[in-house]
Amino acid sequence: MSMKYFKSSLALLFLSILLNSCASSGAFNAATLTEVQLSEADYEIIAVNVKGEASAGYILGVSGGFDARQIQTIALARISGSGMIYGEAIENLWENFRKEYGETEGRSLALINIRYDTEALNLILYTQPTVSVRADVIEFTE
Repeated sequence: MSMKYFKSSLALLFLSILLNSCASSGAFNAATLTEVQLSEADYEIIAVNVKGEASAGYILGVSGGFDARQIQTIALARISGSGMIYGEAIENLWENFRKEYGETEGRSLALINIRYDTEALNLILYTQPTVSVRADVIEFTE
């Protein structure tokens, strides 16, 4: 095999890996806005600073973002987690809430003061984006 053929094959392999890799911001940015006015005394704060967290692991990639609300990942392949880390972080928050404050079924609950934090572990062959979400929980009363 000639050196020219080897270099061409290697370049083609690299290009095909690059074009077939994963890319995800992990966030679904929707334009829907729901506003609830908490001006009346028809609610009670029942939990403060409840936390949820989720991560995903990728090989041959990099993660990062421009602000704490969104993290982006470009990688060859996901090896752990579902990649839906924002949704998983909220689910983990509700799971942590249920452990301490009981079931949510049949209750009028809402999250307020929601705060997102993101971080990324970037190693040469591995990247792991993590999303943490904190919120206060209110329950509407009659």
